[in-house]
Amino acid sequence: MRKSFIILFAFVISQFQAQQKAYYQQAAQYKMDIDVNAEQFTYQGTQTLKYQNNSPDELNVVYFHLYWNAFKPNSMMDQRVASQGKNGDSRLQKDGVSRLASIPKDQEGTQNIHWIKQNGKELKFEIQETVMKVYLDKPIKAHSKTTFTMEWDAVIPQQIRRAGRDNKEGVDMTMTQWYPKIAEYDYDGWATFDYVGREFHAPFADFDVTIKINKDYVVGAGGTLLNPKEVKGYDASAQIKADQNKATWKWTAKNMLDFAWAADKDYSVESFDVPQGPKVYFVYLKNDKTKAWGEAKPYVTKYFQIMNSKFGKYAYPSYAFIQGGDGGMEYGMCTMILGEAKNIEDLMGLMAHEGSHSWYQQMLATNEPVRPWMDEGFTSYAESYVMHQLFPPKDNRPNAFVEKIDAYRKFLKKGIEEPAVWLGDHHDNGSAYSYASYVKGELYLVQLGYIVGEENLSKIMTEYFKEWSMKHPTDRDFLHIAQKVSGMDLKWFHHYWINTTKTIDYGIKDVEYGNTSTTITLVNNSQIPMPIDFSVITADNKMVNFQIPLNMTHTWKTKDAFGEFTTLKYWPWTQKEYTLTIPYNKSQLRVLGIDFSHRLADVNPEDNFVEVK
Repeated sequence: MRKSFIILFAFVISQFQAQQKAYYQQAAQYKMDIDVNAEQFTYQGTQTLKYQNNSPDELNVVYFHLYWNAFKPNSMMDQRVASQGKNGDSRLQKDGVSRLASIPKDQEGTQNIHWIKQNGKELKFEIQETVMKVYLDKPIKAHSKTTFTMEWDAVIPQQIRRAGRDNKEGVDMTMTQWYPKIAEYDYDGWATFDYVGREFHAPFADFDVTIKINKDYVVGAGGTLLNPKEVKGYDASAQIKADQNKATWKWTAKNMLDFAWAADKDYSVESFDVPQGPKVYFVYLKNDKTKAWGEAKPYVTKYFQIMNSKFGKYAYPSYAFIQGGDGGMEYGMCTMILGEAKNIEDLMGLMAHEGSHSWYQQMLATNEPVRPWMDEGFTSYAESYVMHQLFPPKDNRPNAFVEKIDAYRKFLKKGIEEPAVWLGDHHDNGSAYSYASYVKGELYLVQLGYIVGEENLSKIMTEYFKEWSMKHPTDRDFLHIAQKVSGMDLKWFHHYWINTTKTIDYGIKDVEYGNTSTTITLVNNSQIPMPIDFSVITADNKMVNFQIPLNMTHTWKTKDAFGEFTTLKYWPWTQKEYTLTIPYNKSQLRVLGIDFSHRLADVNPEDNFVEVK
């Protein structure tokens, strides 16, 4: 009996201690020298990587990502696209046939590792598709440093997804995911997902990058250019220094997840300063198809001002919008976007989304392969919020998110929804991934604002940034802050919205008019319980609001941005119907209904309103 008690006590203590370990994150310093053969679309690379193991664990192996190995026939990316057919990413397949299957041999993505050493000692390694496993000479002890050196060469792949040569708008080289990048290690272990189409995760790192390339090229990158007077495009008085017809570009960046760049002989470079930062660069092909860029500067300036004020101060000295890649993809201090937008609003929508990833991918560096909804969804929320202010809609919309809620309702009718909790690369349908990650992630915040009140939501977002900027937060960290700020229990909401495909569907079941009052019966027709905002418009055009709390929050919101309200008795989540009586008779009412603010993602809003006749 005593022995069993001791074992149980030891287990409880170990579990408690496991949950009390201090947060840590790894750190890296890259020094890279790159020599590009622009005519052959190849390059030679050497790298010194200083790696700091801040974890409490001893590491016997390390992992690197070799993303370009995906761009060849029969790679895992090719196999995944082939298996998904027409349901796969439209950029990776055409008519259900994988575009990777037909990449010519000389245009396959290749990263040939010549050797890798630890503190001068050559190491054994093995290539597993897009992951390189390295067996260490000596373990990296907890809270210690080591230095890796390596040499490699690479073939720049045909441009199909994000990276590569000769994109469809004519950019020569988009150099993203281009170097052997050490994987993130944290409490969950090594983040070593194969690259099969989605996005990335990495430790924060400093970068010192030297690029030698034909002197006629202009390079755009996410970082600080140290020698603008020696290269083309950045300084009108530059005297280009060339050695064997190659100019040397020197870039540096601090505390970023990645370093990306692009190169083209015809790039134009424009720059301007946002008050209180950052300095913004436009690097693009200036022609008739990119006229919208000429209108973008005041919009981009206002964009950064809104983001800095609403979501937290941008931490880096500069940001570059670079025409390159496909669609848009965010990196440290820059994004690669297609540049031939139809108009300024389309261009700004792309810039606002990719720019907002500086908050919800770079500074708040969640593991997107594991939790894509936190990255794409929160970014989409910021995009919608800012675009609503930059381009006020002509119709009188009640909020910035009504279009996304409508899109979500329409999508559900297809019957292919997949839970947002799924790993990014493991969604079976491209559209299902997009709605789970972008739309449901965005509506997670919209629903949260409906539950806790918009002022509390704003506090949650700024507190989240304040506490977790330049770290790797999880959904548990965000939820902790949301509950702390609001005082509410929100675990139920998080579970329903992220882990399931259950829906919200409330309605007005019955209305009975009396001489001095009206009694309304509401019904929950679906599976997700929610608090309910109920309002009436009186005959003299006054709006009167009521709040029906949900018992599971245990604390009710006290104010919101959509008017004062009277709080009624709570609605238990197990109870299908709820009856309320309001002190108005039929002649005193014009309209009554659920959620006049149009924030509730109710899948069947047709039964939410009654026009009194």
